[in-house]
Amino acid sequence: MNIHEYQAKDLFRKFNVATSEGKVFENENDAEEYAKSLNVEEYVVKAQIHAGGRGKGGGVKLVKTPAEVKEMVKSMLGMTLVTHQTGPEGKLVNKVYVEAASNIKKEYYLSFVTDRATEKNVIIASPEGGVDIEKVAEETPEKLLTQPIDPVVGIQPFHIRKIGYFLGFDKGQVKQLGPLIQGMYNLFVETDCSLVEVNPLIVTDKDEVKALDAKINFDDNAEFRHKEYKDLHDPTEEEPSELEAKEWGFSFVKLDGNIGCLVNGAGLAMSTMDIIKHHGAEPANFLDVGGGATVEQVTQAFKMILRDENVKAILVNIFGGIMKCDTIADGIMVAAKEVGIKVPLVVRLEGTNVELGKKMLEESGLNISTATTMKDAALKVVELI
Repeated sequence: MNIHEYQAKDLFRKFNVATSEGKVFENENDAEEYAKSLNVEEYVVKAQIHAGGRGKGGGVKLVKTPAEVKEMVKSMLGMTLVTHQTGPEGKLVNKVYVEAASNIKKEYYLSFVTDRATEKNVIIASPEGGVDIEKVAEETPEKLLTQPIDPVVGIQPFHIRKIGYFLGFDKGQVKQLGPLIQGMYNLFVETDCSLVEVNPLIVTDKDEVKALDAKINFDDNAEFRHKEYKDLHDPTEEEPSELEAKEWGFSFVKLDGNIGCLVNGAGLAMSTMDIIKHHGAEPANFLDVGGGATVEQVTQAFKMILRDENVKAILVNIFGGIMKCDTIADGIMVAAKEVGIKVPLVVRLEGTNVELGKKMLEESGLNISTATTMKDAALKVVELI
């Protein structure tokens, strides 16, 4: 789950990570009054959306006076901000963050992620901050340091020194870096994050080390033990269809193709999309109904797929492990009759009672084609469109 920059910075302050003073607003008058209270020479006004590249898209602006803060906030609120991460449709700006500007001497990159291969948390650091870190990793990998942290031992002083000297910090700056990194690590572990990122981490003209930006992603699998996630969640930043699917207990992501997919298991769903593309067509969605899907969930899944006018056929690819194939077939038939599917439907079943399930579908009288293998299913559905 993603959160906004202003929420991430609030968490930074809670965990003693040095960052700029700022506040979020939904109207320009309150923003102006707050800017007056800061009493600084320059302000930064930032649009709050769940996407990077805001600066290039016009969502980050420097202004000199509280009156200019008011006008900038007014112009940003309600705008559709388009960045390289939002796609051409952009995202609506509902909140704007105002903070005191910093005089930047140098920019750096710092983040925490989990390396599943080594089963350790890692710190990623680079002296090349404020740019796409993926580009740095690809073109100048020597400017990227990856430091594993044993979860049993945690952050140690030598980690701080190694990172600080790699970034080119002097002793005074390394001394400031220690509490900042420790705070980020505590935040990462205690709130079950999948990412804590600062880009850029800066050194100011007064040699202060602080986080100029903040990005935090939480691990959804830990939601059951973090009730605070609900308070930080912004439903306006998510696709309505994805929220609806979540309420029904399955995963759905709309795509741009014309073959609807109904699959159980995320890995199988990804493989299904891959094989559709391999045979020359495009999937219209990612949809994982889970291993124990009910008739009601399958029906709702069909309804959501068929809302897309681009869908010309549907491929159902189910492995009957937790549920038996005859139970799944029954659910598909009930759903197909209730929804009234008018596009070709190809069903591939595998698992317990698979022959009985196929027989039920073939004798249902519905316009359903059955397939044995994934390749067979993909070829049939692509041929039908």
